[in-house]
Amino acid sequence: MEGAAVDHLAHERSRAQFDVEAMKIAWAGSKHAVDVADRMARLVASDPVFKKDNRMMLGRKELFKNTLRKAAHAWKRINELRLTEEEASMLRIFVDEPGYVDLHWGMFVPAIKGQGTDEQQKKWLPLAYRMQIIGCYAQTELGHGSNVQGLETTATFDPKTDEFIIHSPTLTSSKWWPGGLGKISTHAVVYARLITDGKDHGINGFIVQLRSLDDHSPLPGIVVGDIGTKFGNGAYNTMDNGVLRFDHVRIPRNQMLMRVSQVTREGKFVQSDVPRQLLYGTMVYVRQTIVSDASKALSRAVCIAVRYSAVRRQFGSQDGSPETQVIDYKTQQSRLFPLLASAYAFRFVGEWLKWLYRDVTERLQANDFSTLPEAHACTAGLKSLTTSVTADGIEECRKLCGGHGYLCSSGLPELFAVYVPACTYEGDNVVLLLQVARFLMKTVSQLGSGKKPVGTTAYMGSVQHLLQSKCDVLTAEDWLKPSVILEAFEARAIRLAVNCAKNISKFPSQEEGFSELSADLVEVAIAHCQLIIVSKFIDKVKEDIQGHGVKELLQILCNVYALSLVHKHLGDFVSTGYITPRQGALANEQLRFLYAQVRPNAVALVDAFNYTDHYLGSILGRFDGNVYPKLYEEAWKDPLNDTVVPDGYHEYIRPLLKQKFTVSRM
Repeated sequence: MEGAAVDHLAHERSRAQFDVEAMKIAWAGSKHAVDVADRMARLVASDPVFKKDNRMMLGRKELFKNTLRKAAHAWKRINELRLTEEEASMLRIFVDEPGYVDLHWGMFVPAIKGQGTDEQQKKWLPLAYRMQIIGCYAQTELGHGSNVQGLETTATFDPKTDEFIIHSPTLTSSKWWPGGLGKISTHAVVYARLITDGKDHGINGFIVQLRSLDDHSPLPGIVVGDIGTKFGNGAYNTMDNGVLRFDHVRIPRNQMLMRVSQVTREGKFVQSDVPRQLLYGTMVYVRQTIVSDASKALSRAVCIAVRYSAVRRQFGSQDGSPETQVIDYKTQQSRLFPLLASAYAFRFVGEWLKWLYRDVTERLQANDFSTLPEAHACTAGLKSLTTSVTADGIEECRKLCGGHGYLCSSGLPELFAVYVPACTYEGDNVVLLLQVARFLMKTVSQLGSGKKPVGTTAYMGSVQHLLQSKCDVLTAEDWLKPSVILEAFEARAIRLAVNCAKNISKFPSQEEGFSELSADLVEVAIAHCQLIIVSKFIDKVKEDIQGHGVKELLQILCNVYALSLVHKHLGDFVSTGYITPRQGALANEQLRFLYAQVRPNAVALVDAFNYTDHYLGSILGRFDGNVYPKLYEEAWKDPLNDTVVPDGYHEYIRPLLKQKFTVSRM
């Protein structure tokens, strides 16, 4: 990592029982991936333009301008060095600053790719790829986010001029939140109600130019601006989330995204022979990237907390010997190690989702839609679960760092503030879980019909066995068997689902049942998603993994992940009757043994993420563990310390100190 004279964590690193270089490959997916990430991370870390340790002290305007400077510099470097697409996206990740380019590449381009005709792609994509236009994704409105069908913006076809009229009929129909919209985007994919001849055809996407390409001023009929400062210092305030209103803005008919449905010159609405399900493909893609981002964010927080827990010492010294490292306390381990295991679990399920996306895409091209509902439910559920756990996990890591975790220089407050919106965007996490639960209820209802459940629901095919079987654990070690763990998670998931389906059937209507039991349905979805992650982690460990001790450590982490969930959700496992309270106690006992096995490897396991100090952005998480001198040094850089006597002393403090009290008598 970055050169340091003293390695305060050298003793910790010497205790590792596995080959860290090999683990880096297991984490990154391949030697090639390690090399690309390493090269890009160092390129960013060594470039003064990408400095980021002053973000928390900048006012909003300076902060935003600085982000624009970094984005322009990144684009310049990408072109000068002729970086590949893979290298360029890695470079953007390590610049580590939310900005308009994220929406341009992550939403605007994929929307045109997924929903534009070949002709539209030929016209718009080359401009977008060269960044001669900059785009955003204008869907969410002031009054509606999750309920996309409830959007109010209208696109009314005018056959006289062959144009659509884009209009915001109400205050709540103002577009609100799209990143990149506030100050930068020249174009947007705008979602609006398509109206022809007085008939509403539902929501469709339109490419709309917002600003002049000459002087960047908003075009006639367009009101656009930033929605204001958001949670946290620095953090997501580098992004210009925007508000947008249309006053009868006209666009040519061919700027409606027409891959799935078209409007003819005469104003007739036609569905193309391309199935609507194709739009799911884009969703699966976006959500799969969000799951990968969750493992990045959680692993960063865990890296900081593990290193600092090994540096920090408190209590435990009676005879003048050093105090105890905080990481040696069982309370610290039981909170920290499940998060370390979760970071690895999310990483591997994210890799598997990449495969799923490729598989779904190939099937779609062959007009095979059989796996789509399952893939859609699976990515929705995993997006929800991983982002919720990560947001809570980052905050837990901050608490695990004690008082110093509250300092901005720990990197954790900003990481938290940047990450938290992931629980809401691309599908509110609770709404998504309810969608997953609906899919599971449908799958349960078809079990008797001979229709075989596919993909991640295949276990439901063994419904009779799983409803009747009992866990056969007799000793704590029995909990280490992958087959035992897997069946426990399968039995819990299917029993919760079947119970819920039975309870819903008691209501006069299915809708009433869904509404009344929605809290139970959320738990059914969580159980199913946790099973997916556990099973993919087990599959990963079965692979041929190279390197001394690497497979063994991954096996330990896999067991920590699974058994910490058994501990946390013990009520589910016991109340559905699959395991006994005694077996639950044995799982907990085994978990304690597992923490003891993780302990000597903890620092090396976070080293395997291979993060530079620049990317981590944390004094507490420094590779060399040299925390205290650096915290002290950093304090003096605060603008409040620019002068010894603060501004305001002469006006407000001196008069107070020098006042002469006259005591008035009653």
